[in-house]
Amino acid sequence: MARINKNYDKLAAGYLFPEIARRTNAFLEENSGAQVLRLGIGDTTEPIVPAVLDGLHAGVDALGKADSYSGYGPSEGITPLREGLADLYAERGLSLDPSEFFVSDGAKSDSANIQSIFSDDCVVAVQDPAYPVYVDSNVIFGRTGQATDSGYEGLVYMPCTEENGFFPDLPDRKVDLIYICSPNNPTGAVATKEQLKGFVDYANQHKAIIFYDSAYASFITDPSLPRSIYEVEGAETCAIEFNSFSKTAGFTGVRLAWTIVPRACRTEDSESGKLHALWTRRQNTFFNGAANIVQAGGVAALSPEGRSQTDAQVAFYLENARIINEGLQSLGITTYGGGNAPYVWLKTPGGLSSWDFFDKLLNECRVVGTPGSGFGPAGEGFFRLSAFGHRENVEKAVSSIIEKLQI
Repeated sequence: MARINKNYDKLAAGYLFPEIARRTNAFLEENSGAQVLRLGIGDTTEPIVPAVLDGLHAGVDALGKADSYSGYGPSEGITPLREGLADLYAERGLSLDPSEFFVSDGAKSDSANIQSIFSDDCVVAVQDPAYPVYVDSNVIFGRTGQATDSGYEGLVYMPCTEENGFFPDLPDRKVDLIYICSPNNPTGAVATKEQLKGFVDYANQHKAIIFYDSAYASFITDPSLPRSIYEVEGAETCAIEFNSFSKTAGFTGVRLAWTIVPRACRTEDSESGKLHALWTRRQNTFFNGAANIVQAGGVAALSPEGRSQTDAQVAFYLENARIINEGLQSLGITTYGGGNAPYVWLKTPGGLSSWDFFDKLLNECRVVGTPGSGFGPAGEGFFRLSAFGHRENVEKAVSSIIEKLQI
């Protein structure tokens, strides 16, 4: 008799972004003809830059000729792309072998799929608030109990608050898997080397593994802040890093990412090389590699011309963040993030709950954002606005908030 995976039934309420869409659609149905300005989901909006388009076109053209046609490629990614990524990290003084880079179709899927090479009884710690896939995928994998008002039973929450600068303290108990995102989604906070060193030392001491999501690393403008956890001594033995072309090169709909599993990385019951071998086996078993055309675009994005053009686009989004930040601050609203990240994290005025502020912002200003409570218990009383948007729409949204929000 076939049975379902009942862990899905543990998932609390609806997924955050579908719930946002439901409330927004209900508002539009009740307000025919209303224009809603969206600063919610972190989806890129600006066109893919010319240098990267040329790479994608070259990838297409290659498939139209017998002498350059390619079918299945290596599941880990094509050699030019893996070498290009290793060269990118080498510019930061990091010596990583190209074979330690695994190319995929998304950091989101990798951060969930990586769990399959670890024991089901691993104790998991997550930053709180956190990108929902970290929590929900562990629920589905069966590593948690039921949902409560303070989160899922069995999951160790590491609160990120105003008091600790939105970077968590070390776990107060032994954990096995630790999720860290920097620059953080949703708070926009960026970890310092000193902060990461504390977690690296903890992980090495307890034989834990850090899952380090650096998908927004290209938005870091402060040269003193690390773009990779491997800039911290000792990280190669305890950290797996995820990154993506999604926000850097506008590949949210194109899909291309990478995961770094150093050969030196190990667990308490394995030697160096085992995790690398397991992830290689997992990818070869379940994945046939990212699309050849898309990987050609990735190679182009890493070229000098591609990087110059994508860097300009990142700067464009950071300017959007500055506009949002300054507009909110002019109303006396407390904000965080935005300087080294594409997200502005604001404290809801008047002590409103996150969802109450969502409704208030939508009804009074016709602007859609993301309730902080949707990212975890510590997100209550906060709200995320995204800098991914056309400049005209961002300016309209900020003007509407300044003019219409009743505080």
